[in-house]
Amino acid sequence: MRGIFLVFLLFLASSLVNCKQSAKATPQLVTISIQPFADIPEEEVQYIYTELKKVYPLVAVRNKIAFPDHTMNQLGYRYRADSLLQYLNTVVHQNEIIIGLTGRDISTTKANIADWGVMGLGYAPGKVCVASSFRLVQQKRMEQFVKVAEHELGHTEGLQHCPVKTCIMRDAAGGNTLDEEKEFCVNCRTHLIKRFWKLL
Repeated sequence: MRGIFLVFLLFLASSLVNCKQSAKATPQLVTISIQPFADIPEEEVQYIYTELKKVYPLVAVRNKIAFPDHTMNQLGYRYRADSLLQYLNTVVHQNEIIIGLTGRDISTTKANIADWGVMGLGYAPGKVCVASSFRLVQQKRMEQFVKVAEHELGHTEGLQHCPVKTCIMRDAAGGNTLDEEKEFCVNCRTHLIKRFWKLL
């Protein structure tokens, strides 16, 4: 009898652990907050806001802020994307993802290159990302800017780079492949739909 009771207790404990793990893994609806840096034109902020509202239910716009002093690179002409993420991570709220927007050039360290220019950067997964319009084709600036924003937000939602050439999560690999990227592929779209994105 005692043995049966111990087995029952072990089963109950195991069930409770599984419940906690399931609860932890359940996606939560959060707010995507756009954080414009001081340089970005208001019309570009509003355009990104309008486009993100089409694919996600909760989007907000924060007040513009200046670039933190420590985020400029040593040569004084690019902002460090990784430093911007570190700053944004100090001001993000619990049920929020922040995407910083800028028109300035940004960079990060990649392999043995200390100051690699990028269009965006985001923690994967995480709560913050940043997107820049500096390296976009001028005639298609806004269309491409939205794709960069969605790509970086995809990283915060846990997506890695995708091998599908037409997928928004494709790795640019130092170039601009945005015209070839049409939408999230089936796998990436399925992942985001589970996280409340409106991509049906």
